[in-house]
Amino acid sequence: MHVLHVVQLYHPVASGAGRYFREIGERLAAEGHRVTVLTTDAYDLEHFWMAGRRRVECPAEVLNRVAIVRLPVRRLPGPALLYPVLRRLMVEAGRIPRSTLLLRRLATVTPRLPGMEAFLAHHGPFDLLHATNITLDFAILPAHAYAKRHRIPFFCTPFVHLGEPGNDAIVRYYSMPHQIDVLRHSDRIITMTGLERDFLAARGVARERLRVVGAGVTPAEILGGDGARFRAEEHVPGPLVLYIGALARDKGVIHLVEAMQRLWAAGERATLVLIGAPLAHFNAFYARLPQRDRERIRLLPYASDRVKHDALAAADVLALPSRTDSFGIVFLEAWCYGVPVIGARAGGIPDVVSDGRDGLLVDFGDVAGLARALGELLADRDRARRLGAVGREKVLRDLNWDQVYARARAVYAEVGAIL
Repeated sequence: MHVLHVVQLYHPVASGAGRYFREIGERLAAEGHRVTVLTTDAYDLEHFWMAGRRRVECPAEVLNRVAIVRLPVRRLPGPALLYPVLRRLMVEAGRIPRSTLLLRRLATVTPRLPGMEAFLAHHGPFDLLHATNITLDFAILPAHAYAKRHRIPFFCTPFVHLGEPGNDAIVRYYSMPHQIDVLRHSDRIITMTGLERDFLAARGVARERLRVVGAGVTPAEILGGDGARFRAEEHVPGPLVLYIGALARDKGVIHLVEAMQRLWAAGERATLVLIGAPLAHFNAFYARLPQRDRERIRLLPYASDRVKHDALAAADVLALPSRTDSFGIVFLEAWCYGVPVIGARAGGIPDVVSDGRDGLLVDFGDVAGLARALGELLADRDRARRLGAVGREKVLRDLNWDQVYARARAVYAEVGAIL
């Protein structure tokens, strides 16, 4: 069997979708199947709409028996605002009846992959195409068209970001008519949570083609961090609040800083550690912070896995109060260390974090509520340990990559792609 995975951000990029497909693909390859990953040369997400961001320079390689091909991204000339403006116009155009064809064309204006058609023509034949990340549809649409033209099974793992209940500010960028049309015409749609499955079913995607597979971790790869080493290297003597993820407003990191400012003003001595790639608007926000607050923050934009694992071992609380996570693998990583977590009542997180059982949930953007939750876990260490212990049990029971792969493999087998 020859499987093609179309993944917009892949190794060495720190990407949830990239990690998901690496885990699935490498296990398929270990079984003897041929696996090819078609990805882009983007290292930073902003490379899709902004010049001057980091690129992966290696056009092709083989990693753990998986062939990786990276195509260069091309953008229309113009300011970085061109892309978000275009996407907003597409959302508005989607309100017009019979706009699907127009939206398909607009989706591949910028960014685009000019080499994709040639790649598909010369690297096949394929037995299955599996694409991902529905909001980066410029790569999905050509793959879907190719699969339908050649009668090849097509799967999609959309990673729909549901946003906040009752607020479509985020999810409308993941559910435009042309995106839902692709999913309606996919052979299988693999979702992270039941919330994501139910959202798509309510929009006309056939429930019998929807499968909840979820995500996971490999505890043996996560464990082994040295908390004392991290505290010594980063000069963190007291409590440590950890954030891991893109440093972006919709991830809740700005709200987290603001919540910590409230705690610091009340006498809390905890240090905030931020690990993740910063977007431009976060850099501007951080530069405006008072010097005394920056001194209480450790900003580690591109930390190695070793540093990240050390930080997890050192952490007292992990917070990811995001509205743009369809799952949140970082919660699982924290639970491996028995660290309690705080998430937002948004996206797929309420299906991952059980409020009051293995973590706490707050409303997205509720800085006061987030500060209270942080304060409670920093003050009540016994409760924090109990929450973290329950989370660790859940990871070991249900949320490791071997179990996730078994579920994904079963879906592949449904269409005869593997035996």
